[in-house]
Amino acid sequence: MAFDQQRFDRLIQRLEAFASQQPPIYRLHVAFLAVLGYAYILLIIAVTVALLVGIVWLMLNAKSFHTSALKAVIFLLAIAIILVRSLWVSFPPPTGLILRRKDVPSLFCLVDDISSKLQAPKFHHILLTTDFNASVVQRPRLGLFGWYQNYLIVGLPLMLALPPEQFRAVLAHEMGHISGNHSRFSAWIYRQRITWYRIEEGLGKGGNESSWFIFNRFLEWYIPFFYAYSFVLARLNEYEADRCAVEIAGVENSAKTLMNVKVKARFLENYFWSDIYQQVQTEVEPPKTSYTAMQTALNQGIPLKEASIYLAQALAEKTDNADTHPCLTDRLKALGFTPGVQEELSVSAPIRLSAAQEYLGTSLEKFRDEFSHTWYEKIATPWRQKYAEVQQSLAILDKLNAKAERQQLSLGEATTRALLTFELEGEEAVVPLLQEVINLDSNHASANYLLGQILLKQEDASGIEYIERAIAQDIDIGIDGYQIIFSFLKKHGQNDRAELYQERAEKHYDLVMRGQEERSSLKASDNFKSHNLSNAEINKLHQQLSRYPHITTAYLVQKVVQYFPEKPLYVLAVMRKFSFWENNHDVDNAQLVDALLKEIELPGGVFCFILNNNLNFEKTFKQIPDAAIYQQKIKK
Repeated sequence: MAFDQQRFDRLIQRLEAFASQQPPIYRLHVAFLAVLGYAYILLIIAVTVALLVGIVWLMLNAKSFHTSALKAVIFLLAIAIILVRSLWVSFPPPTGLILRRKDVPSLFCLVDDISSKLQAPKFHHILLTTDFNASVVQRPRLGLFGWYQNYLIVGLPLMLALPPEQFRAVLAHEMGHISGNHSRFSAWIYRQRITWYRIEEGLGKGGNESSWFIFNRFLEWYIPFFYAYSFVLARLNEYEADRCAVEIAGVENSAKTLMNVKVKARFLENYFWSDIYQQVQTEVEPPKTSYTAMQTALNQGIPLKEASIYLAQALAEKTDNADTHPCLTDRLKALGFTPGVQEELSVSAPIRLSAAQEYLGTSLEKFRDEFSHTWYEKIATPWRQKYAEVQQSLAILDKLNAKAERQQLSLGEATTRALLTFELEGEEAVVPLLQEVINLDSNHASANYLLGQILLKQEDASGIEYIERAIAQDIDIGIDGYQIIFSFLKKHGQNDRAELYQERAEKHYDLVMRGQEERSSLKASDNFKSHNLSNAEINKLHQQLSRYPHITTAYLVQKVVQYFPEKPLYVLAVMRKFSFWENNHDVDNAQLVDALLKEIELPGGVFCFILNNNLNFEKTFKQIPDAAIYQQKIKK
């Protein structure tokens, strides 16, 4: 029972009301669903074993062994083995640098202290990673049947970005998911969601066909339904985990941690790593001390202007059903904390002592250098390749800049110049060049869209007009474009106007979904029309098709679409011949369709299918002018 987003959203809305009005009954429903999964599995196993034991008992009492009975025993025994093997899904341990108590005693003491206060289970391993994150992973060594091995995973960038008291809040939040102080039931459901998801993933990758009818059909219905039904409880668990953070670190530290994490994550992605990768323009080799540079940048603090923008962006986000985590504003509200101007100063302030310095101690330098070396080894080859590409781009840009001083560039040259300038020199340098492109073509979608984004980042409201103009030319940027405008207006207190753009985004999303559905399938009752391509385009397509010896005939038409008709959908239908040694036509057909879709480029979407099994379409296509674009020549 896979849920589309709209159906999922409606279900979540109903369940939120249900959970609010009748919490005990809602939890009872979730518990029933959680137990149902285990009950089904155990029932199938019990029935199989009972049948097996029953047949064996009958055979022993009859003191005779009929061939049919032996076959039944072998069949049931095989089924039992298949059941156990299907459920024995391996859960690989999480990866990271394993920390030892003797190397980082302060960190282990902190974890022990928080675990004790929250009555959380002991951790078998603590791992250090390069992620800007922290998490708790409970790995069931017996798959569906538990026996959990507990991992605490902490990211070095996160420890470098937070002071000790805020890092305590992060750990308390993560341990709060499995805390014994609060709702053990919520923690259990939290584990079940992760376990069932991984079992579905494991069966999907490694399950055999024999178990499909027995397990997979049930799990295809059960797992999405259980995930949806327990979604509300999982979100409540996030608030519960935040309250655990308050117990350990206090309201103010917990609230500042939530804001600091959001801001520092954006800083590392948009500023620090961007600056690192910009060095590819001048340096043949990547820097060898990237994590040392990260520590220095975070210790110095974030420029107030950037910190203000990042915090405003985080506060403008809304809670949605794509993730169980509530938005920052909702989490702060639940803590009873109202952010003020002083929070911008707080998140931008230098760090006197980071959590990494406090809890990793003298081992910090070793871990930092090891991560820097690993990053260098991973990035060195693609960095050198990118350096060579950048040198070519710089040469092209130099030529275009020199030509622009002598004469006016064509639209294509001006666009190339603007895009290369944006890539190599950044946003401020590209603004006048984008204006030049728009002067040549006022409806240039990418130029309007990029200029609009830059202007809004610079707090210039005129960027809205450019983004709207871009959306009018390219429907694919509609959802993101409206969301950018919404965030800008929300940040500046224009809530009523912002809601209008939110509604536009939602309506556009609905139209896009309908358009995708319309373009995802064909029916004989659909309307089709001529392809309207030039002779040169058809000749190129003819040459491409001629390289496939199995293709005998090909038709090309357009499907008449209701949604976004300005973006054509081409239908390429090919007739093929089969060799006598081919034993899986479906696989061969799929491979041929994939190859054609990868090679063929048309000014719009392409729907390709094999005509042999859909001959009712051929009669329709023959009636459309110029639809037959290819006929294999018969060798004499």
